[in-house]
Amino acid sequence: MLFDVDGTLVDTNYLHAVSWWEALRQNGYTVPMARIHRAIGMGSDKLVDHLLGTDRDRGSDDTMRGAHLALYATYWERLRPLPGAADLLRACADRGLRVVLASSASKKELGVLRSVLDADAAIHATTSKDDVGTSKPDPDIIAVALQAGGLAGDHALLVGDSVWDVQAAARAGIICIGVTCGGTSAAELREAGAVEVYDDPAALCANLDRSAIAKIAR
Repeated sequence: MLFDVDGTLVDTNYLHAVSWWEALRQNGYTVPMARIHRAIGMGSDKLVDHLLGTDRDRGSDDTMRGAHLALYATYWERLRPLPGAADLLRACADRGLRVVLASSASKKELGVLRSVLDADAAIHATTSKDDVGTSKPDPDIIAVALQAGGLAGDHALLVGDSVWDVQAAARAGIICIGVTCGGTSAAELREAGAVEVYDDPAALCANLDRSAIAKIAR
């Protein structure tokens, strides 16, 4: 079982959007918040190009990424898990599934998110953008997560909240269950290729034995 974290297990997506909006504004770029929100789920190595295009001066990119991290870090002590997040991880582990966090966050951010989840006993392994060359929607993080968990692609799936999660899973050859608690609609997730969509981790946990997860738990 692979899990995205931001927007899937921890309620961070809109905080990321606000932090990116301000980081971009500080460097002279005005980008509508809705566009920024739709880009959340990509790693910062891809997000800035996605929002600003590639035909530009990249001289301020590191400054913007640093500003985003500094702004986002001010929320860390107030972060909260999404409903049922820890219960879902524990329920998967209780069924004998290896739980791997496959996040586009940095290793430092992922440490903060793990402490918010408070479910370390259920987590078999983690991967972050620091473990790979490129982030979602490229499949590198998924491939490394599969390796970290000792998992085969035909006996694994990803739970994620963004179209970038669904695309990364597809490129890695695994299926993806979507959750809408990150702010992306069920229709968008299904159109991207999600095999099932739930409101949040609690809803997936309540339907666990009727979900696609049950098939890989056999």
